[in-house]
Amino acid sequence: AAGSKEEVIFSYPGLYAIYVYRIAHVLYEQNVPIIPRIMTELAHSGTGIDIGAGAQIGEYFFIDHGTGVVIGETTVIGDHVKLYQGVTLSTRGGQRLAGVKRHPTIEDNVTIYSNASVLGGETVVGAGSVVAGSTFVTSSVPPNSRVSLKAQEITVRQPGERD
Repeated sequence: AAGSKEEVIFSYPGLYAIYVYRIAHVLYEQNVPIIPRIMTELAHSGTGIDIGAGAQIGEYFFIDHGTGVVIGETTVIGDHVKLYQGVTLSTRGGQRLAGVKRHPTIEDNVTIYSNASVLGGETVVGAGSVVAGSTFVTSSVPPNSRVSLKAQEITVRQPGERD
């Protein structure tokens, strides 16, 4: 939808959040205290995109739209990965897992659509896979898979109708 490269650079929140993350990650790897966290939290407050400074993210990574994206501190993301708004890459065990790999691994050439959640440190989404929107993934997905919901049902009620 962008009319120019300049529009993408200056107005896409995903690009800004990734830019801040890249700098914060370098500082994180050099064991600079607190500053990487402050940087990513400031980007989060301005974009709605929360990327842990310790996450390992490959080349050609893109977040489209972005609001509500969460990428946990021990997440590993390969090259050519695209995420949409509301995607959560997080843990299944919370703080009790501090100090261990507790967030998922997303291999190369994966697309994860809106509001999908991929959880757990042992969970791997294989290369070339597509994860549909609103899915909840808690176990590994083989390469070149398509993950989707089955038997979704939409119910529409008119004003005044009862169940």
